[in-house]
Amino acid sequence: MAHDIQLVRLSTLHKAALMAESPAISDRNLEAATNISLKREPACFAFLSARSVAPPMPVDSINLDLASADYFRGRASLWTTLEMRSSVNNDRPTALLGFDETFLRPFARALVEAATTRAAYRMTIVNESRDGERCRVVEYVTGPGKPLKELVLQPFDNVVLVSAATPKDGDETLFQLPRTDSFLRAFAKMAYTADQALHDLLEEMERLARQSRETAAD
Repeated sequence: MAHDIQLVRLSTLHKAALMAESPAISDRNLEAATNISLKREPACFAFLSARSVAPPMPVDSINLDLASADYFRGRASLWTTLEMRSSVNNDRPTALLGFDETFLRPFARALVEAATTRAAYRMTIVNESRDGERCRVVEYVTGPGKPLKELVLQPFDNVVLVSAATPKDGDETLFQLPRTDSFLRAFAKMAYTADQALHDLLEEMERLARQSRETAAD
């Protein structure tokens, strides 16, 4: 997973060291701060296998998790995962999507727009790297980190279906999210707060990198 994007996965000690390096970096425990329970929402499922080999898994809650923080070609970069938990697998975290710091804001907007306009939303994922060395978004639902070029958000009465657009085989269902007002408000608030925290961390990483370069130059 981490090798696909050339980032080093953060261990608990690595996270602690990063935070200890600067008092300005507060606890980035996104897992606890971004948890949203779906138990009172319309039933949602994740389709955790390719081509319906396994039955769908009910989604009881979702959260974000900061998976890695590193430097890619001299620039600070973060890798975050959207995770789900389900009572059928003892609430173990299961990653649905992995993405860099540029994805969360447009995804939240696409979800709200699809849900409120009742029109399907095709979200194109632009790869800013010309050589294609680094992907921006991967899905872990049907495999061990498949890069995505386009997501399709299709609203239905109670849920929004999130699918991966695949040119050869058509859209492949990944998971569902509720389409209720309560969930959309919670998700928008969570995304805004998390996006701000991630960008604050990026700025702090850039500051530490500048300080390191200036120290090395001296």
